[in-house]
Formats: sequence, C-alpha cells, structure tokens
Amino acid sequence: MNLGKYNTLTAARYTSVGLFLEDEDGESVLLPMKWVPKDVKEGDELEVFVYLDHEERPIATTLTPKATVGDFAVLSVKQVSEPGAFLDWGLEKDLFVPYKEQRDRMEEGKSYVVYVYIDELTNRIVASSKVDRFTDKDTSALEAGQEVELLISGKTPLGYKVIINNTNLGLAYEAETFKRVDIGDKLTGYIKTVREDGKVDVVFEKPG
Repeated sequence: MNLGKYNTLTAARYTSVGLFLEDEDGESVLLPMKWVPKDVKEGDELEVFVYLDHEERPIATTLTPKATVGDFAVLSVKQVSEPGAFLDWGLEKDLFVPYKEQRDRMEEGKSYVVYVYIDELTNRIVASSKVDRFTDKDTSALEAGQEVELLISGKTPLGYKVIINNTNLGLAYEAETFKRVDIGDKLTGYIKTVREDGKVDVVFEKPG
C-alpha cells in the first residue's frame, strides 16, 4: 500500500465507521463511511488516495488531493504556526511544511511552489519549498527541441527557474521570454539546450 499515492484496493468488510479496504498482501485501511460510494459491495475494487489522519494513522479517501507524493505543486497557505505552515491540498487534513523546509518564511494566504514527500524520520507526508534539491540531476532523457511541461518555480537575475516534466530543473532566460509569466504558472515549453554539465535551458516559444 503506497502512502501518499492512489491505490486500487478491494472492499473487504463493512463496519459501523466505514469500509475496510485491503491490498494484495492483506494490509487494510479504513475508508470512512462519508466517502464510501453508493452500491459498493464487498469484493469490489476501488481507487482511493491513502494518507495519514490527524492521529497519524493511514486512512483512505475518494477525495482528490491537489498533489501526491513525488509531485511539485502550487499550494496556498491556510495557517502558520511556530513549527511550520499548513497548506491546502484538497483534503481534510492540511499538508505540513516544517519551518526548516521553507525557503522563505511562509505567509498565510499566499501560494508557494512545493515538493511533496515522505519524511524518512517521521514517516509523515510533508512538503518543502526548497524545491531545487528534489529535482533529478540526470537530464539524459531530455534533448533539444523536445516539448515539455513546465512549472515556474522561481526567479533569478538571469530569468526563471522551471521544473521540467515534474522531474528536472531548468532555466528560461528573461531575454528570451516574450510573454508574462509568474511563479506558479504551468505551461508548455521546449528544450533549447542540454549542456555538458547537465544543466538545461528552455524556451516558452517553439524554436523556429
């Protein structure tokens, strides 16, 4: 059973609080009754998202989160506290960003580009706005002229940092940007150059 991901599970048994679902290994998780679709019978398969409830116990939901583990996403801050910030990711329990994982001190009501992952020490699903360190340094799958999906993740004196295909880090030079873009924008772009050091330059307009 994959925490922070979608899982296809089998309806095992109903209880007063909901429906227990099982994976192929017999591991079970509760789908609370308010999220159980109508007419689901024991033995049926359901696709659900598995995360941790307020008591840090695995729980299933049919709600759709705005991001899953391994995603870069733009999420808004609902609340700020001393330990960190809490982001709206579309579920009943907000997504926690520890203070040490904030590139800049987060403010309530503002949106930030973050990476969602599982903290190895606590096994909790958390997020970080220090997104650069979560990008893959292997850019061998990219080639000049390739169409890619981009997420604007930051601004530098040279231009805009971008996340390429939810995986690699790239740079779009401001001098080659002919339309307005903002941090958090998602758009289609193109690989301009993959350099020998693995760094990638992108453009927002199709070359030629």
